[in-house]
Amino acid sequence: MKTYAEAGVDIDKKGIFLDILLREIKYKKKGFRMATPIGHYSSLIKFGDYYIAINTDGVGTKMLIADDVGKWDTVGIDAIAMNVNDTVCVGAEPFAFVDYLIIRDYNTKKAREIGRSLNQGAMDAGVTIVGGETAVMPDMVNGTDLSGTSIGYVEIGKEITGRKIRKGDVIVGLESSGLHSNGFTLVRKLLKEKNIDYSEKIGGTKLYNLLLKPTRIYVSTVLESIRNTEVHGIAHITGGGLRNLTRLSRNLFVITDPIKPHRIFNFIMEVGDIDLREMYQTFNMGMGMALIVPEDYSKDVIGISIKNGIGAKVVGHVENGKGVSVPQLNLFYEHY
Repeated sequence: MKTYAEAGVDIDKKGIFLDILLREIKYKKKGFRMATPIGHYSSLIKFGDYYIAINTDGVGTKMLIADDVGKWDTVGIDAIAMNVNDTVCVGAEPFAFVDYLIIRDYNTKKAREIGRSLNQGAMDAGVTIVGGETAVMPDMVNGTDLSGTSIGYVEIGKEITGRKIRKGDVIVGLESSGLHSNGFTLVRKLLKEKNIDYSEKIGGTKLYNLLLKPTRIYVSTVLESIRNTEVHGIAHITGGGLRNLTRLSRNLFVITDPIKPHRIFNFIMEVGDIDLREMYQTFNMGMGMALIVPEDYSKDVIGISIKNGIGAKVVGHVENGKGVSVPQLNLFYEHY
């Protein structure tokens, strides 16, 4: 098993499924105005002098590993991170969050650890958890599912949609903390196929600790960069890897100096004998967020990120064309 599709997650088939689904959703309330198309990181809805940003996401099958090892003390951070990181991609400041938790039993340790990690994620992101839903579905689920919705706001005219991206802009990559919350269906099946236990040590660290390391929250770094520099586009590098850059604009994003992948990515690549093309379109490969800025502002953005404890560097630039290119690795992705 060497691809995400073989593991059961086919990006192309998912795209076809979504196209069919969205074609059937036609109703729009009279006078309703959106500034971003469905499919962008966050939907911007006009509300007076502001846009309300709203988006939803979840932790995914990373939850199955948490269930397997009985460790849920980071997954709440993941749920919030996956959402607020999308919200800031349109220049909006997240302020509220609701969670949706599906369980099959009443494990009090699980409740405590998920609650504490949600609280930690809220603190890190600067959002208030204003409600949610906990559904007990023993007939439908064997484990646990955790997702949520983030709400933010941005003044009209200050939204960031990628429309200002132009040739000559540079791509500043912000380091990830690890796998974040994508690609776990492939990871889990590879480990099972190779009979590798989650308690095995990789470089002195238990594998499950590397896998469950929480998704990094970039809110403060991105918002500070927006307020103090000129940001033309923001990409949260999640499922789809580098393909996410194509969601911003019809430009060619050239990656000339990729961030060095964490050891967990090298481990996965070696265990599964996965090629680089698949790795860079499935995982973040060390870069969790990318800011597209004029070259003159790149040092300022890097300085802000490093000040906030996140490694950053210029990883590439923008040219005329379409897609994402990594010349030194002979990789090219035409679309998301």
